[in-house]
Amino acid sequence: MQLLERLRRGLGATRSVLFEHFRASAWHLSPEALEEVLLAADVGVEAAEAVAGEFERARRKGEIGAGEEADWLRRLVARQLSASTSSVRRGTPHVVLVVGVNGTGKTTTAAKLGAVVKAGGGMPLLVAADTFRAAAIEQLQSWGRRLAIEVVAQRPGADPGAVVFDALQAAVARGISDVLIDTAGRLHTKHNLMAELDKVRRVCSRAVPGSPHEVLLVLDASTGINGLAQAREFRTHGGATGVVLTKLDGTAKGGVVLAVARELQLPVRWIGVGETPEDLLPFDPDTFTTALLEGLR
Repeated sequence: MQLLERLRRGLGATRSVLFEHFRASAWHLSPEALEEVLLAADVGVEAAEAVAGEFERARRKGEIGAGEEADWLRRLVARQLSASTSSVRRGTPHVVLVVGVNGTGKTTTAAKLGAVVKAGGGMPLLVAADTFRAAAIEQLQSWGRRLAIEVVAQRPGADPGAVVFDALQAAVARGISDVLIDTAGRLHTKHNLMAELDKVRRVCSRAVPGSPHEVLLVLDASTGINGLAQAREFRTHGGATGVVLTKLDGTAKGGVVLAVARELQLPVRWIGVGETPEDLLPFDPDTFTTALLEGLR
């Protein structure tokens, strides 16, 4: 299935909410109605107000003709999503920390990223650095067996930094291309746990200079705008460099993508629209905007 079609399917709930509100509100007549529509998709107050304000200014200047409102919105959304993208700094091996609060799908995401690397001809290594939750180690090992990807793990309760250091030394020695590190879930308000995450980052840097090359924050899209508070803390104190939005297929809050890009200036790297490894999709602003707003009138 092509990327666009997977996105259309995964964003179905959000599309339905948007289209229903557009039809009901005659939104093109009122910036306030546009703001209401965006809030329904959980774009967030700040982003919704800003978009509605830009819409009002553009219409006042005669930049939006009758019947052109939907096309204007598509262009604006694509432009704002594109503004937050940036190139990824690669390393050898390429070291990725997968971080976030409990229950967002970090372990599954780490495994799916390994599948992406393997499908592209790379040699991935999964690292079970969530040593506080025995089930997380077992879950990652189960994924490893399913995907035929090696997993480095130690006993529950082991020092996460030691697990990561040993794994990175082995990766360097064996020519591994990508190391995907599953870290323990931690509340963004628990400063001691955030400090521990900083320690893991320092361990990475000692073992592989310049790493971690990516710190991917996994956000559950169903939490919508409430996930922004998590993202701010992980960006400031956890070194997050990008976002993975999971569970987009089960929510009508897909508009949070715009809030992440506009308010946090963190690029969305991947989006999850299903349970299988193939349902972890690379984020492309133009394709995402087409899948979300195509057919809007």
